[in-house]
Amino acid sequence: MAITDVTVMGAGVFGLSVAFACALRGAKVRVVERTGVAAGCSGGVVGMLAPHAPEKWNDIKAFQFQSLIAAEGFWGRAAELSGLPTGYGRVGRLQPIDTDRALELARERAETARGCWQGQAVWEVVDAPGGDWSPTSETGLVIHDTLSARIHPRSACEALAGAIRALGGEVVIGEAPAEGRVVWATGLAGLKALSDDREKQVGNGVKGQAAVLGLDARSMAQVAAGPVLIVPHENGTVAVGSTSERDYTSPDGTDELLDDILLKAGEVLPVLKAAPVVERWAGLRPRARSRAPMLGAWPGRDGEFIANGGFKIGFGMAPKVAEVMADLVLDGADHIPERFRVEASL
Repeated sequence: MAITDVTVMGAGVFGLSVAFACALRGAKVRVVERTGVAAGCSGGVVGMLAPHAPEKWNDIKAFQFQSLIAAEGFWGRAAELSGLPTGYGRVGRLQPIDTDRALELARERAETARGCWQGQAVWEVVDAPGGDWSPTSETGLVIHDTLSARIHPRSACEALAGAIRALGGEVVIGEAPAEGRVVWATGLAGLKALSDDREKQVGNGVKGQAAVLGLDARSMAQVAAGPVLIVPHENGTVAVGSTSERDYTSPDGTDELLDDILLKAGEVLPVLKAAPVVERWAGLRPRARSRAPMLGAWPGRDGEFIANGGFKIGFGMAPKVAEVMADLVLDGADHIPERFRVEASL
């Protein structure tokens, strides 16, 4: 009989979250990671947990909504067990409204959100708040939603690792045997392995660049304006991101594209212009062919599973991904939406 019930390969947010959910249900888990906790794109700096627009409601948006609602309890439990901060805070989000058409659409979405969000969060059109933390808006109006939250990616992953250990599990950096059921959550390496296995491209890496600014705005809402994401973190910094690059020379180098994002961020929130840049970050995010998370059994491999493709929304989806993967791995219960299945990217 295997000593370990579940081995999770990869210590990014998907791997750690699935291992955490399994451990909470009493399974003996082992996480195996080659280089370090959050060594890949889960070690990024932005950490905005935001919903898709509340329109054309479907099972995918419902899945994300449920995950964002579950996030406070999920990350709170990880912090409690590990004694480590996650940086989680449901601080909301502001989005400037610059055109009459955008205003009309925002009001339509507010109506949809009233039903789909079940009274647990609001999406509303309000006056720009004024003051230093008021995004530039051509109409003087902004969208305010209370579902969006923030997380500090690196801290959150360390907290998950600590919680797994507190529950009797292992997080091994290096090599260790895969015992029991095996979950592959290895990001880009996993997409390549599956592509090789199926002899077709099932996903790729998309580069993102972001920066951390030395400005304490921890009590403020996040701001999203087109490609510019502005996230005030609990540790007294502000993260600004991000680019989305399919063509690049260096996978982890920053360049003028990040400079452009910082310039635009200063136009959205002028208070950022004087803030010093304390870190520049770049990395490759795993994007499945379907653009959605890739979850389920590894085709043709008995007892092996895949949790990959969190591209941009991995931390926001993690609580619900962890739940459905634990259901599948431990109980054989399959609650994965069709678009999220591995086969959707094959």
